[in-house]
Amino acid sequence: AATYNGLGRIEREIPQWLAADVAILGEPTAGFIEAGCQGTMRVRLTASGTRAHSARSWLGDNAIHKFGGALERLSSYQPRSVDIDGCGYREGLSAVRISGGVAGNVVPDEAEMDVNFRFAPDRSEVQAEAHVREVFDGLGLGFEVTDSSPGALPGLANPSAAALIEAAGGQFRAKYGWTDVSRFSALGIPAVNYGPGDPNLAHKRDEHVPVQQITDVAAVLRKYLSA
Repeated sequence: AATYNGLGRIEREIPQWLAADVAILGEPTAGFIEAGCQGTMRVRLTASGTRAHSARSWLGDNAIHKFGGALERLSSYQPRSVDIDGCGYREGLSAVRISGGVAGNVVPDEAEMDVNFRFAPDRSEVQAEAHVREVFDGLGLGFEVTDSSPGALPGLANPSAAALIEAAGGQFRAKYGWTDVSRFSALGIPAVNYGPGDPNLAHKRDEHVPVQQITDVAAVLRKYLSA
């Protein structure tokens, strides 16, 4: 959660550590400069019903079943794609958790569904929340934002960032995901994501980092920092 981000604590207690010309986040980018980052928002949808024995389900009102409309809207959701300074950002809206029920023979009277919205950095957090509310409007579900962090625009025109792009061979693209680039951007410090490792393998069983990418990225950073 954004509340527990360690960089936020440094910003509050030791701000002089963050006085910098540019910040480089060692995120896995497969050796590309990945500019900016998506914003992220988690929303909790809640449904209420009436508990009953499942053998007499008609006497109850199943709270989990009330997520049917929300799941249909998520299944048919068409994510927006937007180009910002030559970087293509694609949004995503996903159910990431559903919880409900107290026993295998009881109709649940309460249920929760968590939804994660990854939004392009041209949206504010207020605009992102308004969009998610619109998606689930009219379903009679409770709605609560449980976590939110803004995105960051690419900012590639900054001389320090432009020099790193040149050192990395001029290759850059959008960052899919939220990173601390957002926090540095809010502080007025240009920042980029750059590191070894394929981001498409993140959180997968076969996630790994090729040794050659580590060597190549280290060489680029050495060249950039010693220029």
